Amino acid sequence: MVKIIYVEHDGTEHSVDVEVGTSIMEGAVSNSIPGIDADCGGGCACATCMVFIGDEWKDKIESMSDEEESMIDFHEYKEDSSRLGCQISVTDEFDGMKVKMPPSQH
Repeated sequence: MVKIIYVEHDGTEHSVDVEVGTSIMEGAVSNSIPGIDADCGGGCACATCMVFIGDEWKDKIESMSDEEESMIDFHEYKEDSSRLGCQISVTDEFDGMKVKMPPSQH
């Protein structure tokens, strides 16, 4: 298990233990984190699990697929740091990672 800190758009933080091998989205859903709806269940088809990843973590995450990039392109709060939580598999290196959510996910 690693500690992931989910930050709501208003700054409220939720620090939870997430199992290695699950996704950032699954960690949020299994811990009832508000703001991660995961409407498609992790199929990279809805962008309701979009998070903002800090620069210090980007090199530890696998590259974005074309499918993920396409979904994010349609999100009104897209930023350079945007990723879909369902597409990021948690590793031991993620311990202490903070992910922030856009205002549209509350």
